[in-house]
Amino acid sequence: MKKKMTIPDILKMKQNGQRITALTAYDFPFARLVDDGGVDVILVGDSVGVVVAGHATTLPVTMDEMLYHVRAVIRADPKALVVADMPFMSYHTGIEEACRNCGRMIKEGGAEAVKVEGGSNMAHVIRAVSSIDIPVMAHIGLTPQSVHRMGGYKVQGRSDQAERIMDDAFAVQHAGAFAVVLEGIPAALAAEITAELTIPTIGIGAGSSCDGQILVIHDILGLCEKYSPKFVKRYADLSPLISAAVTQYVAEVRNGEFPTEEHSFS
Repeated sequence: MKKKMTIPDILKMKQNGQRITALTAYDFPFARLVDDGGVDVILVGDSVGVVVAGHATTLPVTMDEMLYHVRAVIRADPKALVVADMPFMSYHTGIEEACRNCGRMIKEGGAEAVKVEGGSNMAHVIRAVSSIDIPVMAHIGLTPQSVHRMGGYKVQGRSDQAERIMDDAFAVQHAGAFAVVLEGIPAALAAEITAELTIPTIGIGAGSSCDGQILVIHDILGLCEKYSPKFVKRYADLSPLISAAVTQYVAEVRNGEFPTEEHSFS
């Protein structure tokens, strides 16, 4: 039986050269399925706002919405480490509010760590939250909550930006982050950062040299048709299967084939 994954386990995986696997989940059934598949980390991402709620960006997602989804995932009793995304404006307006909201995610949501977007500009937040024993996963490079500043979901860290991304990586490590997500940066830069840092790097659109990888569950199952980033590999295409099942159900109800005696009580 797989044992519960912890922060020290994740750190040890980098030391031992073991690849870290991570996927998102936002509810009880997907948390069970993802955990049964053997992932090391479940991220309850604010990407729920896009792939589940239908928003164009992650910006509208609230603390209450994130707490709802974190609780649903925790009820599946996953062996994977559960990390909760801190939504936009939940940690931006001051240390006290950042600590309070991160504390809520642990105390009320049941998460085992939180994720904060930003590098050098958010190092003070990471330091403060880590200092009260709340584990923080950092997130640098393409940070979706900064979509307006970046002018869209564009690759970061090319040419003159590379030094800034490297500085961000060292800043979050020094501030106390136990791991860092590298999103949408050149593979060579991600490899350099991974080699330099002592904490694990988790890549998404950052090449194969990171210590681990993460993708959105809806993307790998073909359930999100809004976009298909280059870094996504579709491992299944469930959308047509679901549509076919619904179509068959509608047809059987309309022509009287369902329910049958088998599906009825006497």
